[in-house]
Amino acid sequence: MNKFQIAFMIGISSVMFTACNRNTDVKETAGSEDSLTTSVAQETDIVYQDGRIDTAYSSYISLKNALVASNVADAQKSAGILSGALNQIEGCKNTADIAERISKSQKLDQQRKDFTLLSDDLIALMKHADIKEGSVYVQYCPMANSGKGGYWMASTDEVRNPYYGDEMLNCGEVKEVFSKK
Repeated sequence: MNKFQIAFMIGISSVMFTACNRNTDVKETAGSEDSLTTSVAQETDIVYQDGRIDTAYSSYISLKNALVASNVADAQKSAGILSGALNQIEGCKNTADIAERISKSQKLDQQRKDFTLLSDDLIALMKHADIKEGSVYVQYCPMANSGKGGYWMASTDEVRNPYYGDEMLNCGEVKEVFSKK
């Protein structure tokens, strides 16, 4: 390897390490569980070069879709799978813990609150990962989290808001797109 390749690999490694290593203190709050159902847009396949990243992204999209559908049980299941996938990626222990917290939560409002932290970490990770196929759309709702806003990723540019489900299904916009480099 030449010096440029080594420097590039060190840079990518440090970005991936810091993407999942953020301070993630969250206070528990009570919320109400909804039983709304929502049709979720058919999402295209995204393929990452690293199979571990690919598994984490797929699990994240399943979690996001469960939150769009306001389905607590499916969100728990998807978050559990995501937590396991993140534990396989160096430096993602704190992010895996957030996913684990979502998997144990019985409250949709709390799942959605934790999803904000999870999304912020994973967007940073996915932004610097090599995409083999497809595009990732970073979307944003300014009204999420009591007006503080919230980001999430999707595999389509069609907005399906995981923070509000049927209440405000299309609230949001695409802010950024990641594609094959």
